[in-house]
Amino acid sequence: MTPFLKKKDIKNEWYIINAENASVGRLASYISKVLRGKNKSTYNPHIDNGDFVVVTNIDKIKFSGKKFKEKKYFKHTGHPGGIKEFSPLSLKEKNKTEEILKLAVKRMLPGGPLAKKQLTKLKIYNGEHHPHDVQKPKIIQFDKLNKKNIVR
Repeated sequence: MTPFLKKKDIKNEWYIINAENASVGRLASYISKVLRGKNKSTYNPHIDNGDFVVVTNIDKIKFSGKKFKEKKYFKHTGHPGGIKEFSPLSLKEKNKTEEILKLAVKRMLPGGPLAKKQLTKLKIYNGEHHPHDVQKPKIIQFDKLNKKNIVR
């Protein structure tokens, strides 16, 4: 039986992931597990037990197949005829590459106020540098976790 945690017992860790040559979907699913706290033995779906994730080199992220040009995202303004359509290519042209990963992670989290709070623990940066050195984040070797890149 999993014990229920109190707020004072929750310990949040900081992790850093280099997104260079990582697939968007695989990276987003791993990040969503860490944000929700599913990688811990003390996971409870109604408690924010997740960790902070810093993602660097987001400008070098990859899509599988033709998705970079052909994938479509939709958003509605709320007004009649207000549906907007955009692709990852158009986001990259507007220098909003962090929005690609943020949208993927957001859609892998369950809807509701808890997911919005968990999404604020995701920090995304275009280059190698980030302002979170003070938190001493642990490095996750995502390219080693991705079994597709392992040479046998």
